[in-house]
Amino acid sequence: MPTALQVQNPQLGGRERILVAATELFAQSGYHATSIRDIARAVGVTVGAIYAHFASKSEILLTAYAQGVERVIKAVDDATATADEPWERLEAACRAHLDLLLYAGGLAQVVVRVQPDDVPDAAADLVALRDRYEKRFRAIVSELDLAPHIDRRLFRLTLMGALNWSKTWYRPGGTDTATIARQIVETLRHGATTPQAAP
Repeated sequence: MPTALQVQNPQLGGRERILVAATELFAQSGYHATSIRDIARAVGVTVGAIYAHFASKSEILLTAYAQGVERVIKAVDDATATADEPWERLEAACRAHLDLLLYAGGLAQVVVRVQPDDVPDAAADLVALRDRYEKRFRAIVSELDLAPHIDRRLFRLTLMGALNWSKTWYRPGGTDTATIARQIVETLRHGATTPQAAP
């Protein structure tokens, strides 16, 4: 559940407190398992008060999802701004993605956990938002010096899958995100086997 400190922050207005609570609940329990009543209970308001700010649960999700996408885009853009070459930019983008996913709370996690198919009435909007973010990785991957037989789309999807799955196995205090990002990129770039010595 969202903490009282997160939800009852006096600097947040009613709409923002609803978003904080809903975002954390969506990230923890998933979209379908979270009800408007759950959100109202976490915020300490009535269900009617939720509907005074949002027309539906899917509108709350879209708002939270959009904020999460913007936050991750900014983090990736900032991280890659000073990188000089494509593989360096890729590693910086991966680390920024991991930092938000593993350390920054619900916003980035909602983008990863909630799939467009989970919310049919908002699927098109969710896909458009997700594509805005993945466009950053498409641009970086397009610049990599990959072997001609490598499908860049599959390369990118493999990379994104590895990054997003980290939320499942990562434990606080474990390997830092810089090391994880470097290992993933190095594995994709050079492979995991030792080169065979020339005969």
